[in-house]
Amino acid sequence: MNLAADSLKHKLNQGALQITSPASAKHGCCSPAGFPVRSVDMQRPTDNVTVRQGDTAVIRCYVDDKVSKVAWLNRSNIIFAGRDKWSLDPRVELVTKGQLEYSLRIQKVDVYDEGQYTCSIQTKEHSRTSQVFLIVQVPANIYKVSEDITINEGSNVTLTCLASGRPDPMITWRLLNPSAEPLDGEEYLDISGITRTQAGRYECKASNDVASPDVKYVNVIVNYAPFIKDTKSSDPQVGRMGMLQCEASAIPKPEFEWYRDDKRLSNGQGISIQMMGSRTLLLVSNVTEEDYGNYTCVATNRLGIHNASVFLYRPGTTMSGAVAVSQSLWLFLGSLTCLLLKC
Repeated sequence: MNLAADSLKHKLNQGALQITSPASAKHGCCSPAGFPVRSVDMQRPTDNVTVRQGDTAVIRCYVDDKVSKVAWLNRSNIIFAGRDKWSLDPRVELVTKGQLEYSLRIQKVDVYDEGQYTCSIQTKEHSRTSQVFLIVQVPANIYKVSEDITINEGSNVTLTCLASGRPDPMITWRLLNPSAEPLDGEEYLDISGITRTQAGRYECKASNDVASPDVKYVNVIVNYAPFIKDTKSSDPQVGRMGMLQCEASAIPKPEFEWYRDDKRLSNGQGISIQMMGSRTLLLVSNVTEEDYGNYTCVATNRLGIHNASVFLYRPGTTMSGAVAVSQSLWLFLGSLTCLLLKC
């Protein structure tokens, strides 16, 4: 068998061979599989033929009635010699229509099928050959991506997105916020000193134009200390109900406390405290003269503490700085101690 193979390879001399399809022979176009339609001279570069992984490749070879011997070779291996199949691969078969076509069909093409294929023709006068390099493309596939992550504000983050494909895929990142602009990063997206505005769903996309891009997502949660973003004071009349409001932004969700002077308030004796997620209400029923004044809302989580002053003032009174932030040392220490003791 080696002698026969060597003999066939020895006969690959210069010449020309037409590689085409029946339709293209009439219309002068490319076959559906994308094989070029023209004579291939051995002085010309080898033709490249591109097929997607999993598709069927048909390499067409047309001969005339003067041919005495014909064979297909792949690299150094004989696939067919005449109509005798030398290859053991069941996916490979010969396509013949009459005596003029001698084509090779490969089903479910895979990456190991990539390489040079040679159709060798021998007549009584001389030998002719044509060579085609089969390129197998593989759609982009993301095989490793970062897990969803929760991290504290100010930390450094690296998101990973690894993909395979032929040709090598291009990897792009986006943060799916309203602008969703591309980010600077390929396989690794580095974020230095992450902020709360950079939290959200990150999209990794791998594409190489072989098929639709492969897309994966990473959810990034950024923890940050409370920030009281809104307060509402109240000016009820004596005998009416007063309502103070305080709203904070924080991750994890903040816990709230209310203070009057140096005293922490709790439900009872005309006081009702309500918690509604990121917002709290302090209700004072049947307001008296002694109830007017400054109240302090304190928001805490394990990352920090923030407080703000809210006022219950007499009707018609103008209070400047009604949403001023209190920096009283006693309040900070008292709230922090209470948080640690879970009081």
